[in-house]
Parts: sequence; structure tokens; C-alpha cells
Amino acid sequence: MTDDGAAGVAERGLRRDAQRNRERIVEAARALYAERGLAVGFNEIAHRAGVGVGTVYNRFADKDELVRAALQEPARELLRVAEEARAATRARDGLVLLLDRIVALLAANLGLRDIALTFDETSVPEPGPAIADAITDLLARAAVEGDLRDGVTIHDLVVVFWMVTEVARHTPDHPGTYRRYLQLLVDGLTDSGAPLAVPASADAAAELSGHWAAARR
Repeated sequence: MTDDGAAGVAERGLRRDAQRNRERIVEAARALYAERGLAVGFNEIAHRAGVGVGTVYNRFADKDELVRAALQEPARELLRVAEEARAATRARDGLVLLLDRIVALLAANLGLRDIALTFDETSVPEPGPAIADAITDLLARAAVEGDLRDGVTIHDLVVVFWMVTEVARHTPDHPGTYRRYLQLLVDGLTDSGAPLAVPASADAAAELSGHWAAARR
């Protein structure tokens, strides 16, 4: 084999090693972000992946790039749920499906939860706006169909997601528990009883979202 041929084989081997390292890093980041949220640093990810931290910095320019690589596929599942919910014949059924399925996905992936519920478009741009669009459409339809309590807005749904995912996250040994509280909240959203005592507040919802997400960054 010529020197050029040997160099080509060596280069291809290095590229394969680099690709394997990148895949290990992404897999480790995906698992750690799901378990512990976005506060996980490159040192911990490198340790889980079995590579040096310098390798992580060499493969990813910054944290946003790694978050995007690790959470892009889980985010696509949120998009699929949002599309399925919007296709429901009755809006109330779509809301129930969306809340139930997305709560389960976000409770199982704390990093994705932080991105989706703060509508953070820096790292993974799709899920937050897609969920917001689905909720807005379903709420409007539910109101027309007479299934929505007066005064309910998208900001209420954001807080409901945070509340119920917290219940799910803290009851891993009782995985169905959160559905009880989700049902109670959905009934409250669709009940046509007394007017809500306090108007919905976008600022309050954003403040709560920022607080919960910041606790894991």
C-alpha cells in the first residue's frame, strides 16, 4: 500500500472514531438531560460517554448545539402529539389527549420540559410554538363547542403542564397518580360553573415557567 493509501485508511479510521465519539456524547447527553434537566455540564456528559471533556468541546461549539442534537428527536414526538390532538373531531377530546400524552413525555424528559414549557427557541425551536399553536386552536374550538369554561387561556394550560409534570416527576413509583390530578384540572377547565376568580396572566405564567426551568439549568 502506498503512503497515500495508508494515509487515506488512517483518515477514514479517524473519521469513524470521531463519529462514534459524537454518537456516544449525544446519547449520554440525551439520557442525562432527560434524568436531570439542562443543568448537566460537559464534564458529566463526557464521563457518561466515556470520553474526555475536550472531546465534547471539540465536537460541539456550545451547549445549545449539544442540546439541539440530543433533544431533536424527543421534540419530534411532541410535534406528533400536537398534530394528532389538533385532528380530534371534538376539541375537548383533543385537549385531553394533548395534556395526557405531553405530560407523560415531559415528565420523562426534564430537559425537554424546560425547553417546551418556556417556549425556548434557542436550542430546539419547534416544540414550544407547535404546542402553543395546538392549544390555541383547541381552546378556540372548545369555546365554540361550549366545552370551555369562560376565561380559560393558553397561560392556564402552561401552568397546568408544570403542575402535573411535577406530580408525575415526584411519584415515579405510582406512575398513574398524575392522571388523577390531570383529570381534576381538565374538569375545572371545561366546567361551566362559577367565573374564575383571577384573570389569566401571561406575566405570571412566564414567571412561574422561568422559576421552574431555572431550578434545573
